[in-house]
Amino acid sequence: MRAAHGTLFLVPVSLGDTPWTRFLPTEARSLSADIRHFIVENAKTARAELKRIEHPCRLRELDIRVLPERATDAELTALLEPALAGHDLGLMSEAGCPAVADPGAALVARAHALDIPVRPLVGPSSILLALMASGLNGQSFAFNGYLPVADAERDSRVRQLEDESRRQRRTQIFIETPYRNERLYDALLATCQPATRLCVARDLTTDEEWIQSRTVAEWRRSARPELARRPALFLILAR
Repeated sequence: MRAAHGTLFLVPVSLGDTPWTRFLPTEARSLSADIRHFIVENAKTARAELKRIEHPCRLRELDIRVLPERATDAELTALLEPALAGHDLGLMSEAGCPAVADPGAALVARAHALDIPVRPLVGPSSILLALMASGLNGQSFAFNGYLPVADAERDSRVRQLEDESRRQRRTQIFIETPYRNERLYDALLATCQPATRLCVARDLTTDEEWIQSRTVAEWRRSARPELARRPALFLILAR
């Protein structure tokens, strides 16, 4: 008789330099600390996170495997071998919740295809935390990831998202590489309509957390927030 499969646990990680007690429920931390096999985006980051949650094992004794950016089904199956052999397995993102705006979604899909149970653990999602705190429409929203880098393409995309937001009453959420945050902020103020509401959420769940939601017209009259090299999300809702 074939042994039962282990469970693929989706293990949330910190959004910044924060003690685990501030972002992870005790049960989620306890379940994570029982896992000996992990699939991660970056081994160094994952080891730091496992140390943060005070994993009882020596890190060198853990089976930590790196998820390729574009893995084939065969590669995903190989990564899931511990679960197929009956061991619990943890999937960890670089920040926040695995498989949400994250390449781990492909591994989760493969786990379902192989009848491996999947269990998400409660933890921080920067997307949902920013939406919760924004005061924008939480009934209809879309996460759009990164906008184009080139100025003309980025501005065109912003106008498109703003128009869709106006027509659909939909909150549009996007992010930028931290060193380009200020460029994106300036572009939003130059491109969006004055009545469009813009929320900037920075350093979520950390001691430096800062969230403000204003109209573009109000932002234009305000000093630019500190955004350089700081993790941030941007949300707009057009009127």
